[in-house]
Amino acid sequence: MSSALDSLLHARTGPMTDDLVLHPGDFGLGRVPARLKPAATVNSVCGYCSTGCSLKIHLNAHGEALNLSANPDYPVNLGMACPKGWEALTPLRATDRATTPLLRNDRGELEPVDWERALLVFSGKLKEIQKLHGRESVAYISTGQIMTEEMALLGAVAKFGMGLKHGDGNTRQCMATAVTAYKQSFGFDAPPFAYSDFEESDVIVLWGSNLCIAHPIMWQRVMRNRRSPQIIVVDPRATETAQAATQHVALRPKSDLTLAYGLAHLLIARGALKPDFIAAHTTGFAEFEIFVRDFSPGRVAAETGLPPDVLEKFADAIARGDRVSFWWTMGVNQGHEATRTAQAIINLALMTGNIGRPGTGANSITGQCNAMGSRLFSNTTGLLGGHDFTNADHREKVARILEIPETAIPRENSLAYDQILDGIAEGKIRGLWIIATNTAHSWMSQERARTLLANLDFLVVQDMYVTTETAQAADLILPAAGWGEKDGTFINSERRIGRARKVARAPGQALSDFKIFQLVAHYWGCSAMFAKWSSPEAAFQLMKQLSGGQPCDITGIEDYAHLDRAGGIQWPFLPPETRHAAPSTEQSPRERRLFADGKFFTPDGRARFIFETPRAVPEPTDREFPFILLTGRGTSSQWHTQTRTAKSDVLRKLYPEKIYAEVHPTDAARLLLAPGDAVTIRSRRGSVTAAVFITATVQPGQIFLPMHYAETNLLTQWNVDPYSRQPNYKSCAVALSATRR
Repeated sequence: MSSALDSLLHARTGPMTDDLVLHPGDFGLGRVPARLKPAATVNSVCGYCSTGCSLKIHLNAHGEALNLSANPDYPVNLGMACPKGWEALTPLRATDRATTPLLRNDRGELEPVDWERALLVFSGKLKEIQKLHGRESVAYISTGQIMTEEMALLGAVAKFGMGLKHGDGNTRQCMATAVTAYKQSFGFDAPPFAYSDFEESDVIVLWGSNLCIAHPIMWQRVMRNRRSPQIIVVDPRATETAQAATQHVALRPKSDLTLAYGLAHLLIARGALKPDFIAAHTTGFAEFEIFVRDFSPGRVAAETGLPPDVLEKFADAIARGDRVSFWWTMGVNQGHEATRTAQAIINLALMTGNIGRPGTGANSITGQCNAMGSRLFSNTTGLLGGHDFTNADHREKVARILEIPETAIPRENSLAYDQILDGIAEGKIRGLWIIATNTAHSWMSQERARTLLANLDFLVVQDMYVTTETAQAADLILPAAGWGEKDGTFINSERRIGRARKVARAPGQALSDFKIFQLVAHYWGCSAMFAKWSSPEAAFQLMKQLSGGQPCDITGIEDYAHLDRAGGIQWPFLPPETRHAAPSTEQSPRERRLFADGKFFTPDGRARFIFETPRAVPEPTDREFPFILLTGRGTSSQWHTQTRTAKSDVLRKLYPEKIYAEVHPTDAARLLLAPGDAVTIRSRRGSVTAAVFITATVQPGQIFLPMHYAETNLLTQWNVDPYSRQPNYKSCAVALSATRR
């Protein structure tokens, strides 16, 4: 065993002991064994969604987690936690954890090997592919689920050390649209809000967001609003959030862009604008004003299916609101014209001056726990620290700080996720390294995605579990530690950087992703380039330097202890002596928003009005496929592909085990369907059998399937937004019929 490997493996245990075994019964009522009585408590940011709640984790004398509770002192969740948060420790004790590297043998079986063998094969196979097919024939797909420091090290090792030009993340599936929209409109990927804006608005527009289910703690922040706000939900379904709203705008699926332009038309007609703000802080409004003249109430009503009085009422609420906040998430981001839709929402905020003030903003709600960290520091489709691979000055700065040759940094952007997979079909990508994501379940048009993975010369999967659909397709599995078994930071939706802590020991030979990336660098022969990346906190100090001078500047954060004392810190955060250099940010300790002075990150400091003629949906309904399929979250108790949440008995009880389909009563009556009947849902890509759930939450001619079930993406269409290249999960044509027995 090499000395580098030996030292890393021995460093993995930390203060934890090997003999502590916890059981569900240990947390029940009754006498607690002395060895399990809490001896200390630490705070750690939850590793599920982008809300970024803080949990108080109670430890025994050995520093091992016993149980947890919500942190009442953290400015995000204020003592609240959703079901996933309460069960955050349970997935660590799952029986299907990856505990040793697994290599597929000549018989096609995965068999245990040691780390030395695994990493020699990893390096040997991928280097051989590069030698035969070129350096660009190997790529990687990262995640929004690991620590920011791990993302940064992965991106640095892969791109600067291994020469992998192409690498993207699963944040392409959730946040690429918001990133692209903000960059084009504001000059930087800069969500402007703080969660306190939920409590300060008098009109809250939730566009394509089922906040009650997807981000329940954010919904609780809405419920704390004492201004009696109007809550307007734009969604084809009568979601839980829509049912609690004051207005539900149940538009035709994927007619959002037309609706937004129609609202702009009505607001201009009412004179509900902020001319001084528009003149001083934006460009392109004159052209936009001419463009939206074509979006009359009659046209918009016809194309959205909304009655004219619904449009008028919606516009009136915005016009009369003093503090209007616009919030969007996957219902907007995952569409065929998603970027322009997000920018149409941004335009509404700009034209009415609803940005930079409490209770306002064009606010994208992130999906994964560290999607914001991925956006700034993963080194995938943007250079570390929010920089640009194509900018020579940016490359020189990064090379200088990291003390690496500038020639090691790619001069071109990476292929996006869908293009990497298309590259497999074209024979250009032959080796793939997938980290902490489940492509074979979550990617659109699932059957094609699985076929492509099977066609690779070599597939490496680095994950907590051996049972995911993607891990089962791998040639090599690298066992990784999960949340709670390693240290680092996450960045949440409101740009808050918070600590996540190691409170449990990873099982078997599993290592933190950070240590795995260090080992990869060693066995690849490039570890000297990354000597400064000695620990997660050392990586954080590098990230600080890389952020300097950028809109996301965090050079004022001292260290991890500073984050603990402050209750997390939103970016930007400059040193005290230079904070005056960031006038566009309200500098206060707890919650801050951007653009308070109306200055944006574009070269001229002005926000852009960006717009485009709406396009038809890529797959309209027809006689053979007369229904529109909608997908989305089905519950607050499950997370994405259920990789972790399905390990909890408690969470499984809160959600149906088998896939179900929401069908409108009129469609059910026409097809002679009763509740619970088995139905077949068929698209041009495959078919699914589900139990029918008859409900008026969907409109006639529409079907809803929750995203958490593996079967759902057998139906979805391989289609992306042309600007963000984010998948269009939210609309495709399907047929519905009773299943023959």
